[in-house]
Amino acid sequence: MRRRFFVEGFEDDTAILRGESAHHLGRVLRAEAGQIYELSDGATVWLARTESVGREEVEFSLLERLPVHAAPVKVTLLLAVVKFDRFEWAIEKSTELGVDEVVPLAADRSEKGLLAAVAKRAQRWERILTESAQQARCLRVPDLRECAKSSDALRRTRAQGRHQIQLLLSERSGAIPMRELLEPAAACLSAGDTATVAIAIGPEGGWTDAEFSAAQSAGFAEAALGINVLRTETAVCAALAAVQYAFGAFRTDGEPTQTTTEEPERKP
Repeated sequence: MRRRFFVEGFEDDTAILRGESAHHLGRVLRAEAGQIYELSDGATVWLARTESVGREEVEFSLLERLPVHAAPVKVTLLLAVVKFDRFEWAIEKSTELGVDEVVPLAADRSEKGLLAAVAKRAQRWERILTESAQQARCLRVPDLRECAKSSDALRRTRAQGRHQIQLLLSERSGAIPMRELLEPAAACLSAGDTATVAIAIGPEGGWTDAEFSAAQSAGFAEAALGINVLRTETAVCAALAAVQYAFGAFRTDGEPTQTTTEEPERKP
C-alpha cells in the first residue's frame, strides 16, 4: 500500500513536502528519486513521483489525480483532557475513525495539573494527528482546536441545519441508546447530503450538573453506549465506530467513490 503525505498545495505539475514529514520520508524511510507516493492538500489527492530528496524538503512531480470519496458525515469530537497517554491514544484512534475536528475540553473534573500542561502538548498532538492521518490515508488532517472550558465549548456547538446531531455521552439512567439517535438520522439522509455529528466525552469523574445543564441548553442529547462504564479512550472508539457504522462512506470494488463526475486528470 502506498504511503500518503500532506503538502501545503500543488503548483503546476509539482509539489514540495516540508517539515517533519519531509525529514521522516528522507531520513527515516530513506526515500530515493523515482519512488511513488500519494500527496494530499486536504482537498485533492495526487499520485506523485519523488524528483529530489533533501534534508529539509522533498520535491515531487505529479503523475495522476486520484479520485477521493466524499464522507457523508463530519464529526467533531469534544474530548475532556485526561491523562496524556490515554488522551493521545484516543486522538490517534479518533483520526483513524474519521474525526474531522478535535476540541480538548477543560472539564470541571479534569485534573488541574493536566490542564496547566495542555499548551505545551499542543504541538505533539498536532504531530500525532498528522501521522495518524497519513497512516489511515485520510484526505486531510483533523483540526485541533484550543483547549476550552467544557461549558463554553458545548454552548458554542449549537445545532445548525436539519442534519446536525449533538450527543453528550452519559451514564445517567435517562440517557438514550446511541443507536436510537443515530439510525433515524442516518435513514433521513438523502444521497449527496452531509450530516454533522458532535460528540462530547467527559473525564473519568464524569460530567457535573453544570455541564449537563450547559449541554442541554446547547441542544445536546444524552447518549448511552451500553450498560458498562467505559474509560474515556474506550468511549471515543466505541462512539466513533457507531457513527461510522450509521453514516460511514465505504469503498466499493477496492476503489473510493468520486466526489465529482469528472475523469481524473492525468500527467504525462
